[in-house]
Amino acid sequence: MVGLVLRCGRAAGGRPGKGVNRGVTVFTKLLAGAALASLAFGQTMAATLDAHAAEAKLDASVSSADQLAWLKDFSSAPNHVGSPHDKQNAETTLALFKSWGWDAHIETFQVLYPTPISTTLELITPEKVTLGGQEPPVAGDPTSSNTAGALPPYVAYQGDGDVTAPVVYVNYGMPDDYEALARRGIDVKGKIVLARYGAGWRGLKPKLAQEHGAVGCLIYSDPANDGYAHWDSYPAGGGRPDHAVQRGSVQDMTMYPGDPLTPGIGATADAKRLTRETAPTILKIPALPISWADASKILAGLQGPVVTDKDRGALGMAYHWGGTDAVQVHLAVKSDWSLKTLYDVIATMKGAKRPDEWVIRANHRDGWVFGASDPLTGHGAMLSEAKALGQLAKAGWRPDRTIVYASWDGEEPGLLGSTEWAETHADELQKKAVIYINTDNSVRGVLEAEASHDLQHFVNSAARDVTDPETHASVLERERADILASAYDGSADDAAAVKAAKGGGDLLVGALGSGSDYSAFLQHLGIPAINLGFFGEDASSGSYHSVYDSFTHVTKFDDPGLVYGAALSKLVGRLVLRAADADVGRARYSDLATTVARYVGEVKKLADDQREKDKTREELTAEGDFKLGSNVLDPTLAPTAKPATPLIDFAALDKASDRLARSAGAADGVLAKADTLPPAVRAKLDADLRGIDQAMLSPDGLPGRPWYRNLIYAPGTLTGYGAKTLPGVREAIEQRRFADAVAYVAKTAAALNAYSDRLDAAVRDAKP
Repeated sequence: MVGLVLRCGRAAGGRPGKGVNRGVTVFTKLLAGAALASLAFGQTMAATLDAHAAEAKLDASVSSADQLAWLKDFSSAPNHVGSPHDKQNAETTLALFKSWGWDAHIETFQVLYPTPISTTLELITPEKVTLGGQEPPVAGDPTSSNTAGALPPYVAYQGDGDVTAPVVYVNYGMPDDYEALARRGIDVKGKIVLARYGAGWRGLKPKLAQEHGAVGCLIYSDPANDGYAHWDSYPAGGGRPDHAVQRGSVQDMTMYPGDPLTPGIGATADAKRLTRETAPTILKIPALPISWADASKILAGLQGPVVTDKDRGALGMAYHWGGTDAVQVHLAVKSDWSLKTLYDVIATMKGAKRPDEWVIRANHRDGWVFGASDPLTGHGAMLSEAKALGQLAKAGWRPDRTIVYASWDGEEPGLLGSTEWAETHADELQKKAVIYINTDNSVRGVLEAEASHDLQHFVNSAARDVTDPETHASVLERERADILASAYDGSADDAAAVKAAKGGGDLLVGALGSGSDYSAFLQHLGIPAINLGFFGEDASSGSYHSVYDSFTHVTKFDDPGLVYGAALSKLVGRLVLRAADADVGRARYSDLATTVARYVGEVKKLADDQREKDKTREELTAEGDFKLGSNVLDPTLAPTAKPATPLIDFAALDKASDRLARSAGAADGVLAKADTLPPAVRAKLDADLRGIDQAMLSPDGLPGRPWYRNLIYAPGTLTGYGAKTLPGVREAIEQRRFADAVAYVAKTAAALNAYSDRLDAAVRDAKP
C-alpha cells in the first residue's frame, strides 16, 4: 500500500495515512429475516435466495490456512519491482488462477523505476559518523536476515545528487510547518531538511523542501508516530525498532500516478516517452529515509530555539530547529534509472448473460522488501475469493457479468501496474467496467470503507452479512459501535459519521483520495470504486515499508491466524457475487446527492471562514499584536500577508446540488420497484445507468493536473493520500486561486447537472 489509512474514529497509533472520512453504510432491513441486501440492485426474491446459497458456499470455501500458506511463500524473499521473487510470485499467482479454472494471463509493461546503486549518509559536524544502511536482523524473525537480494533503504523517484549542508528540523515538513519556520526567521534555502513521517503524504516532504530551496531531504519515523509511544519495540511488540526504516515513493503522484515517462498512455514497449529530465513527477533533490536511531544523532547536535508541544516527537531529548553550521550532513544518492518490467496477472471468468459488462476486483502484489502485511494480507484474501468462485463455477454456477481479478505489480513505487493497465485499456474499460473493487493491506480490527457514494448501500449489504471474527457481531454493527465509542471518548473527528451512527440507520463511507490502485479507475476513467480493509487492532504501522514487514510480524501482531483475512474474503466475495449477478447495477443515488450537498456546504463555509480569518490577520498585524504577543524565548514574526478571500457566487453549485437531490430521489424510487418491471425495461434501465459516474469527469481535468478528471473526488495536492472533495473548488479556495474557484464552481455544477440528466433519462425510460 502506498499509504495506510488514518482512522477518523479512534487514533490508529500514528498510522501514516490518507485522513479519510470513515464509516460504513447500514443496509435498511427491507424484509425481516431475509438476506435481501442485493434488492437495491433489482433482484427478485428467488434470485436473492440463490445468491444467499452461493454466498454460503463462498464462506465455506474461504480458508485462513490457505492464506497463511500463501503469505509465508509470497513473503519469503524480497519482492520489489524487478526482483526475481516478484516475478516468481506473478507466475505462482497465474498458476493458481489457472488451477481454479480462470482464463488467466500475464500482461507486461516497461516502466521507469529507479533503484539505488549507492546511498551515502554521514554526519560531518560536530563529528564524523557514518549513518544509514540496511536494517539489522532481529531474533525470532527468519526473513529479517534474508536481505541479500533486498535493496537498501531508499525513496523512489527522488533526485540523485551529492550534497553537504547544515540541517534544519522541519517537523512533518508540511505547509504549516514552513509557515511556522518563516515566522521564526528560519530559511531552509541551501540546507538539508530533516522531516518526520506523518501528517501528510511522504512525497510532499521532499517536494516542499525542494520548493523552499533545500538541497536535500531526510525523512525519519519518530517513535511518537509508530514506535514505543504506542507499542513495545519489535520483536517484543509490534512497534518500529530503533534502526527500522520506512521506505516509499516520493513521486509527485498528486500530478499523476503511474510511469513518470508515459502520462495518460500505457507504458508498452513502443510507447512514446518523456525523458527523465522532463518528467514532472520526478523530484530534483536527493532524499533518503532514515531510522530514528540515526535521526537522534542529527537532532542531538542541532541548535536554535527549542521545539515545543506538537512540533516535537517522542525521542528523549530537546528538539531544536537547527539551521546553523553546528550540524552538517553529507547526503548522496546514485540510482539506476533504467526501465523495469512489470508483471500484472489478469484472470477472467466470462459472464453468461452480460459478458461485455465487467466487475473488476484487484489487489497489488509487490512490496518494498517482503511485503507481508502490505500488500500480501490483502492479496491472500483476494486469492481465497478467486479459489471459491472457481469452485462455484466448477459446480455449475456462472456469473451474469464477466468477473476480472487482477494482481497488480508496481503499486508501491506509484500505482504503476494498475495505472498502466487502465491507461492501455481506457476505451474498453469506460465501455465495459461497471465497478472496481480494491483492497490493499488488511489486518485486525474494524472495517474501514471508502467508496463512490452511490455505492453506500451496496457496501453495507455485504458488511451486515459478515461476522466479525472477534466479537461475533456483524462487521457492520462492530463498526457502528466503534464510531459511537470513539465519539464518547472524544477521538472521533467526523461529526457527520457520528451523527449517522447515532441515528441508527445508514453510516457513511469515506471519500476516495489516493494511496492505492483505485485512482486510475475512479479519478481518471470515472469508474465507480470501493476500497476496503480492516484496521485498528494491529501494529502494522510499526513495520510499514521496512524489513520487518514479515510473516512473523503479521502472524504475531497484526492478524494472528489471518482470521480477518478470511473475513475480508467473505466481505469482498459477496460484493463481487452481487455486482456480477444484479439485474440493475446501481444502488442508492440519494446517498451521493446527500453527500454532495454536504460537500457544497463545506466549501461555502471554507470560503466564509477563510475570509473572516484574513480579516482577523490583517487587524492583528496592523495593531502589532503578533509582535507584542511573541514569546521572547522563541520570537516569531507576524504571518505572511495573503491575498484576501473574496465573495464567491456559489448559486450554480447550490442549484445543481438541489437538482441532483430531486433526480436521485426519483431514480431511487424506480430502482426500489425494479424487480416488478418487465425484463426489457430492466435491461434498458441498467443500460441508462451504466457509466453514469463518467458524467462527473471534466475533459480539462483539475487545475494544473489534467490527468485527474473527477470533479467530486481527488487526492489533495497538499495532502497526497487524503481526499479533497469538490477538489476544483475546494483547493482553489484553500490555495487562493480565486479565478479557478469561480471557474470550477461552474464546471462542477455542469458535471452534477450532467449526472442528473442521466438519472432523469433512466426514470423516463422506466415508465410504461
